[in-house]
Amino acid sequence: MNHNEVINTYHQLQKGLLMGMGLIAATACTNKGNVKSTLSEKPNILFIAVDDLRPELGCFGNNIVKSPNIDRLASQSVIFSRAYCNVPVSGASRASLLTGTRPTSYRFISFDTWADKDNPEAVTLPEYFRRNGYHTVSLSKVFHHQYDSRNGWDVEWRPSGKGSWRNYLTEENLKIDTLIKRGMPFECADVPDTSYFDGQTALKAIKHLREFRDSDKPFFLAVGFLKPHLPFNAPKKYWDMYDPAVIGVADNPSPPQDAPRQAIHQWGELRNYFSIPEKGPLTDSAANRLRHGYYACVSYTDALIGMVLDELRNSGLEENTIVVLWGDHGWNLGEHGMWCKHCNFNTSLNAPLMISVPGLTKGDECNSITEYIDIYPTLCDLTGLPLPSHLEGESLTKRLIKPGRTEDDFAVCKFNTGVTIIKKDLFYTEWLNKKDSTLARMLYDHASDPDENINLSETAVHSTTVENLSSLLREKRGQAFYK
Repeated sequence: MNHNEVINTYHQLQKGLLMGMGLIAATACTNKGNVKSTLSEKPNILFIAVDDLRPELGCFGNNIVKSPNIDRLASQSVIFSRAYCNVPVSGASRASLLTGTRPTSYRFISFDTWADKDNPEAVTLPEYFRRNGYHTVSLSKVFHHQYDSRNGWDVEWRPSGKGSWRNYLTEENLKIDTLIKRGMPFECADVPDTSYFDGQTALKAIKHLREFRDSDKPFFLAVGFLKPHLPFNAPKKYWDMYDPAVIGVADNPSPPQDAPRQAIHQWGELRNYFSIPEKGPLTDSAANRLRHGYYACVSYTDALIGMVLDELRNSGLEENTIVVLWGDHGWNLGEHGMWCKHCNFNTSLNAPLMISVPGLTKGDECNSITEYIDIYPTLCDLTGLPLPSHLEGESLTKRLIKPGRTEDDFAVCKFNTGVTIIKKDLFYTEWLNKKDSTLARMLYDHASDPDENINLSETAVHSTTVENLSSLLREKRGQAFYK
C-alpha cells in the first residue's frame, strides 16, 4: 500500500466499513471479516510521557519489573520494541518529538532546550491540534519548560508543594535538601500514592477526564509523569515489591572494549546528589540501592498510570481515545560504568513507545526501527489531519495496521557532537567537529553483541561497513544539520 491507501484504509476502519483486505489479524473484527472501529471522526488523544523510562517493563520481556498497568495498556496497543529517541536528554528529546523535527548541530542540544526558541518556525504538536479544534491540556512535565509552546495549550498545569522540585517528603531529606541544595538520590517514605507530585498529576488527569465526559469537543490530554527521574522517590510499598538480591547490579559495568573517550561520561547528573562520590565508581551496594529505587519508581508510576487508564474506561471515553505512552529516552543503570542518560549507547537511545487505537491494535509487537519524530505525523494521520510541511518523520499508521510487517528503516540519534545511525542490527556513531570531520567513532553489531561491549569500528574487516554507514549517516541526519 502507498501512503494514501493506508490512510484511506484507516478512515474506512474508523467508519466501520473495512471488509477483510488482509488486515484481519491486526484488527478487532466481527464474523465475516467485518471490522468495526469505535473511533469517531475526531478521536480524543491521551498522551502519556514518562521521564527517564527504560524499556524494562513486563510487556518488553523484563521478568523483574512489576508494571501491570502499562502491560495492560500494551495488550491493547502496538508495542514498538525498536523505538529510539532522537536526543537522549529530556528537554531536547521532548522538543524534537513535539515539533516532529530532527536535532541538528545548532538545535535541540541540552536539557534546557526550548522548542519555541530552537525551532520557532515549527508548529508544535499541541498547537496544531488546538488549531484544529481540540481542547489541549498539559499536566506536569510535557515540554521541559512550563511555558514552552505558549500557543499550544488551553490549560497548562504543574504540581507544587513544600520544598524544592526534588519533592522530598521526609523531614530528614527536606532538611538535607534545604541546607546544602543537594538532596539524597532516593527516598523511601511510607506515604499514600497521591502524596508526591506525580500523585497530584494523576488526580488532576482524572479530574479533566471527568470534565471531558460531558464535552462535545475532542481533547488532547498530555500527562507527564516525573518518575523514574532522579531522585528515586517512591512510597515504601513500591520499594517493598522488590528483593535487592534479585535486582543485583549491571552485568557489564566496564566501558566497552576499544570505546573512544567521547563515548563515556562521568554521570554528572547523579554526582550532584548527596552521598554520591565526586569521582570514581559506585560500590556494588550503592549501585544496587539505586537500581532498587529506579524499579520502585517505575512501579509507582505504573500504578498512577493505572489510575488514569481506569478513569478513561470508567468515564466511557476509552472507546474513542487514542492512547500514546512514551519515555523521553532511556537511562543507564550502571552499564559500561555509567548512570543517567547523555550518551550514544542503546541504553540511552532505546525507549518504550506504545500506541493504542480502539478497534485496531491488540497487543502486537512491531520490530521495525522507529524514531520519535514519527509520532507527530502518526497522530495527524489517525485523526484525519493533513501533515504540516515542516515534519521530518513518517507516519507509523502502516505499522499499526500490520505490525508484524518488518520494514527496512533507520533511526538517527544525536547527543552533543555524537551522531548515531541505527540500521538493521548495526549501531554506528561518529563524533564530529564543526568542519564535519570525524573525531572518533564506534560500531556495534547487535546480532552478536546486543550489550555493545566490543567496538568494531577500527577493525579492518569492518572498514567497508564503516564507510557505508558514515555516508548513510550524513544522508539521513537531515538537510538542516548545519546552518
